[in-house]
Amino acid sequence: MTTATDMPDPDLLYSDEEEALRAAVRALLADRCDPATVLAGVESGRPYDAELWRALAVDIGTAGLLVPEKLGGQGASAREAAVVLEELGRAVAPVPYLTSAVVAVSALLGCDPSQEAVAGPLAALAEGSGTGALAVPLPAAPGGSAPPTVRADAAGALTGRVGSVADAAGAGLLLVPAEGPDGPALYAVDAAAPGVRAEAVTPLDLTRPLAHLTFDRAPGRLLATGDRARAAVDRALLTGAGLLASEQLGIAEWCLTETVRHTAERTQFGRPVGSFQALKHRMAALWLEVGSARAAARNAAGALASGSSDAPVAVAVAQAYCAPVAVHAAEECIQLHGGIGMTWEHPAHLFLKRAKSDELALGTPGRHRDALAALVDLAAP
Repeated sequence: MTTATDMPDPDLLYSDEEEALRAAVRALLADRCDPATVLAGVESGRPYDAELWRALAVDIGTAGLLVPEKLGGQGASAREAAVVLEELGRAVAPVPYLTSAVVAVSALLGCDPSQEAVAGPLAALAEGSGTGALAVPLPAAPGGSAPPTVRADAAGALTGRVGSVADAAGAGLLLVPAEGPDGPALYAVDAAAPGVRAEAVTPLDLTRPLAHLTFDRAPGRLLATGDRARAAVDRALLTGAGLLASEQLGIAEWCLTETVRHTAERTQFGRPVGSFQALKHRMAALWLEVGSARAAARNAAGALASGSSDAPVAVAVAQAYCAPVAVHAAEECIQLHGGIGMTWEHPAHLFLKRAKSDELALGTPGRHRDALAALVDLAAP
């Protein structure tokens, strides 16, 4: 059995390649995803910014970071995907990167990529020509998913309903966990196929739309069955939860940076409000929280990248800590901006809504704390 002293120290630093990737993504978002553009986009009714997605997924090549080169991807790892998500969090970018390039791709990788039914969709998602979504509710957590609410018959026809699926409205491919004739199974369903209906719902975070999916004898292609299907879904949720922490880190970093900038420029009684001791203490405390969140998020990304057996522990720690930090940073950002922070025109509300939505996504902090206690055999008081 591996002990704590046998495990290598996690590398929390960014490599030169990761910093180069960050620079490319940040430059793209600065050019095409400024706050005014994001605000205009959430009022447009579009599921996501298709042009921004093409530039990010195809031109930079981020859609295939988690996919091995032999399967049509970039052959990178969760560490590089985490860097992308940090930058997307800093911009609350309206693109389905987490749901398609991370969660859906991870689900397919958990199946048998030697099968054409798996390799074809995986290559399409890796090249960014389409987007996919795993048909589970947004709050679904790794290791604790509820029984499927969709049933499949012997011919692969799917019937049932799944509520609150993130980015499902704009996805071309749906990966649907279902109860098949021989037990748990995972099916691929074309979103435009007969018998598939996506009913958009109004989410708190308008940059990540939700939809209820209804299947009425929709034709599905079998990807995996039994334990492999169950493991593929759990792998996808674990990877998504671990890398979601990096998006939450990006949210918190933007909120802290913007708050420091504003309080340094806003004056009262002839001096910057940021010079008042009470505000300095609040921002210093937030800076410490963000630094700790960075360590937790990087540790989770590193554990996922290396395939460490401690990955579930690292993910549970990251989500239990990073989610509340992102919410706290967004709340402080709004409050320390004063009246302007409460306006629609200021982007602070976008970050608070994304942070609150992320706090529920892929398991709440309380759910991850419970999971962590079970993983380290820590009994409740």
